[in-house]
Amino acid sequence: MRKDSRILVVEDDSSMGYLLSTLLEGEGYSVKLVGDGEAGLNSYKPDAFDLCILDVMMPKMDGFVLAKRLRDMDPNVKFLFLTARSLKEDMLHGFALGAEDYIRKPFDKEELLCRIQVMARRHEASGNDVPCSTSTFSIGDYSFDYSKQQLSWNRETWRMTEKENEVLRLLCIHQNQILKREDAVEMIYGKKDYFLGRSFDVFISRLRKLLGKDPRISIENVFRVGFILSVRE
Repeated sequence: MRKDSRILVVEDDSSMGYLLSTLLEGEGYSVKLVGDGEAGLNSYKPDAFDLCILDVMMPKMDGFVLAKRLRDMDPNVKFLFLTARSLKEDMLHGFALGAEDYIRKPFDKEELLCRIQVMARRHEASGNDVPCSTSTFSIGDYSFDYSKQQLSWNRETWRMTEKENEVLRLLCIHQNQILKREDAVEMIYGKKDYFLGRSFDVFISRLRKLLGKDPRISIENVFRVGFILSVRE
């Protein structure tokens, strides 16, 4: 991420908010700090920020609800969660909403900065890990437009989250072939991690539901290996 990138920090703990702002501004980022979810929603405008750092437990509107509202406003919003909560279900829910990362408090300053930089490099290299210039795919009776993050069936159209978009693209590129879970997780997140693999399963479940209108389509599990997107003739 460029050193002049704009970051929206939504954190109700004033001491933590000050620490984050000081840390990020010291690295050259432009930071706007607000103290609750409603203020975060009111402060956000598409293209105004390169990243949002959201606390989970906040007054007026928690981080999960805020993330969903931001995603509805801007499908390309990039955000990560920063929270003291360590429940696995919270982490999986955060990734299902499209989070770039999920960082637990107390956090190491260098680790946070490193994760932000890794995330930026991942987006700069987006689409280069898998050689494919195609942005539109036919999946049975469905049409998938990767560039617009849209999946269509007849007259229905669904807006995909960024992660759903990336997962479906990989499945399409490897249609009728095994997509290895570990490889897919590394291509999407930039690292291999058990919990990230679990979040990947959340996206697979979501895609199965979206593609369920055409009975010829299936996303099959290959035990301990990965998945196959199959389309029967």
